[in-house]
Amino acid sequence: MSTDWNTLGKNARAAAYQLAAATTDAKNTALAAIANAIQQGSDQILAANAIDLQSGKENGLSESLLDRLALSRERLAAMITGINEVIALPDPVGVSLANWNTEVALHIEKVSVPLGVVGIIYEARPNVTVDAAVLCLKAGNAVVLRGSSSAIESNKALVAAIQAGLLQAGFLQECVQLVTDIDRESVSDFLKQRDYIDVMIPRGGAGLIQFVCENSTVPVLETGAGNCHVFIDASADPGQAVAIVINAKTQRPSVCNAIETVLIHEAWPVDSLQTLLRVLQQQHVRIKACEKTRVFEPALESASETDWETEYLELTLAVKIVADVNEAVAHINRYGTKHSECIVTAENSSRDFFFQNVDAAAVYHNASTRFTDGFQFGFGAEIGISTQKLHARGPMGLTELTSYKYLCRGHGQIRA
Repeated sequence: MSTDWNTLGKNARAAAYQLAAATTDAKNTALAAIANAIQQGSDQILAANAIDLQSGKENGLSESLLDRLALSRERLAAMITGINEVIALPDPVGVSLANWNTEVALHIEKVSVPLGVVGIIYEARPNVTVDAAVLCLKAGNAVVLRGSSSAIESNKALVAAIQAGLLQAGFLQECVQLVTDIDRESVSDFLKQRDYIDVMIPRGGAGLIQFVCENSTVPVLETGAGNCHVFIDASADPGQAVAIVINAKTQRPSVCNAIETVLIHEAWPVDSLQTLLRVLQQQHVRIKACEKTRVFEPALESASETDWETEYLELTLAVKIVADVNEAVAHINRYGTKHSECIVTAENSSRDFFFQNVDAAAVYHNASTRFTDGFQFGFGAEIGISTQKLHARGPMGLTELTSYKYLCRGHGQIRA
């Protein structure tokens, strides 16, 4: 059934006005009701997810996509924990950001306000349905969700639980709406709803993000793909470097903050390089290496130009030997996606050069890129990782789902 955009949009706008006026206690009560509804409806949600998983297998979805799609009681419990963590976070709305008096004694206060109606387009990750809804609600925003066809039954079940919680707490169920039309044309139509949607947030692979950025008439908050790197400097501790690379690649390879390329200083000891390659292979990582690397391990596959720019989202890793930190930074700035980048080094000068010159939302020294995450940063659940520079960058939590307005208090002043 095709979407009635006028009705959906008008309902979303009305819901946004209700949320903007809601107290912190009222919003938290709604979030608690949503958590309870998800708990009570867990059997129905998992049954719906099983339908999606079976369809995904029949349609040839990759193992990494099936992993993103899959729900379990443990993952539902994690969703509920995430909701409770958001409840505990400060309300980002109504915060006085600055205030001052002008020369004519006009008092101006800058105050945080909701964005309004947020549109979110995402791929096969049902957890995004809950994360996005909860964060938008706490920040006083109505949200319209459009997930992928591969997760449609899971998303329907989750949104039904969310709307049940909203109604129980006295809110309009249209505070959270799901576009159930899975026709591809519905995405294009969604991106044109400028009269009703204040900001569009895409979450998914590079193809989806590029399509949204190129076709949306609604302002886009871009959450970018993650072609992330680790650079191992000449002074890097071998044990530390291996541990960071293994964690950043294998701990969960299907997510955007997993690394896709390792750059290695040509002066890093050869035995350390060979140890790293051996441990990667023990972890079932497919390695695509530059010719300098293949001098030491001729059996490795040769890397092509395409490999340097690919976000694999699986157990595949490109490896390249570089001359120094300058070449590493140049490579990252050419092929990276401005997401998360890491240097492993004992040299402060190399660290400082890397920090200053790498263009990315999160830059790490001697730590895994897997920490680029709303929970790990202490923000609670995140709406995504922004790789752009307006209006937010990096993990986007509650604060990034607000804007601001100026409250100007006078006593009869007129401009000369």
